[in-house]
Amino acid sequence: MPRASAEASLHHRSSVTAVTQTTPTQATFGDKGRPLTVMYVDLNTVWRGGQRQILWMAEGLARRGGRPLLALRPHAVLAQRARAAGLEVIPIDPLIAEWGPMTVLRLRRIVAREQVDILHPQCGHSMALCALAALGTNTRVVFARRVTSPLRRGRTTRIKYGRADRFIAVCRAAVPALLDAGIDADRVDVVYSGVDLTRRVEPATAATLAELGVPNGSGPLVVMVGALTQMKDPLTFVRAIDVARRFIPSLQALLVGDGPLRAPVENLMRQLGLDGTLHLAGFRSDADALMCAGQVVVLSSDGSAEGIGGVVIDAISFGRPVAATAAGGVPEVIEHERTGLLVPIGDATALGQAIVRLLTDDALAARLVAAGLARSRDFAIEKTVDGTIAVYRKLLVPAAT
Repeated sequence: MPRASAEASLHHRSSVTAVTQTTPTQATFGDKGRPLTVMYVDLNTVWRGGQRQILWMAEGLARRGGRPLLALRPHAVLAQRARAAGLEVIPIDPLIAEWGPMTVLRLRRIVAREQVDILHPQCGHSMALCALAALGTNTRVVFARRVTSPLRRGRTTRIKYGRADRFIAVCRAAVPALLDAGIDADRVDVVYSGVDLTRRVEPATAATLAELGVPNGSGPLVVMVGALTQMKDPLTFVRAIDVARRFIPSLQALLVGDGPLRAPVENLMRQLGLDGTLHLAGFRSDADALMCAGQVVVLSSDGSAEGIGGVVIDAISFGRPVAATAAGGVPEVIEHERTGLLVPIGDATALGQAIVRLLTDDALAARLVAAGLARSRDFAIEKTVDGTIAVYRKLLVPAAT
């Protein structure tokens, strides 16, 4: 389906709906209240927004009486954190990501032994494993679509995703790519990613900031949290900081994250003479605290794949004003001039000017923060959990009756 017609379908077909629940959903069913057993399958080893969502979703399912199982690579960060949270982790480590015969056989045995109701793969590779593991069983497959980039075309893709019973898109912007791939809109639900609004995060201390190169008593701090990848477009952030410091010479900035673009980022920083202004923090487990220490939070994604932009949900829930590019599903969270400031993708000048506005117009910043805090309640992780369980029930309740 061409993209234009896919977008028309998104806006005019009532079958693609955002799933919300107004009351907590119990993850049990049947007269005896059997726990809903869901296996989350993820092959990524790094810790990013998707892995955080899996952990929070599994914990939420358990709180509602369900039984989450997490099939993960044993050395993955998510596996370590899931074990620490008391969740059941099933180690898998296929040599070939989409076709590990021993992994498929092991998953099939576990699905049968543990009476798994739902397989919930989190990436394309894990979708292939789940499609094979569920073949010939009554277990349903729900695929999580966290990005907006097009699906690969071809027979293998059609077969793989044809085995999914339902698709969950984390924002409306992620739906057109699914429709373009020929997936029926009736099989697609939108369940927004959420954040834990009960977290109590203290801003990073002056000592911690100093260790990262931010001097004590320096000027306002701008923070971006994101992997140093093309999708997050850190080079635009670097250029935006160069623009902003021309107006606010005392400006300090932190780029929190790591990835393949670290060397290009460092080269650009040197070319622009940003040593002493912009500091690379690398991957940090205290990213939330660093974000809270900033006066402005920025997201500079390039739009190639950005989903909901979880960092901007974090930022508004922490009471921080946001300047972001209008990439992917970010405009579904940040409404320009109401809950934050949006600029065109790749426009470093506009992004830098937005940062300056937020740092120099206290009334604007305060108004955006108040509206952002109110908006953040729509993205509570409990709503995500309940909405996801509601999708599971669409598949299981008819089968149980």
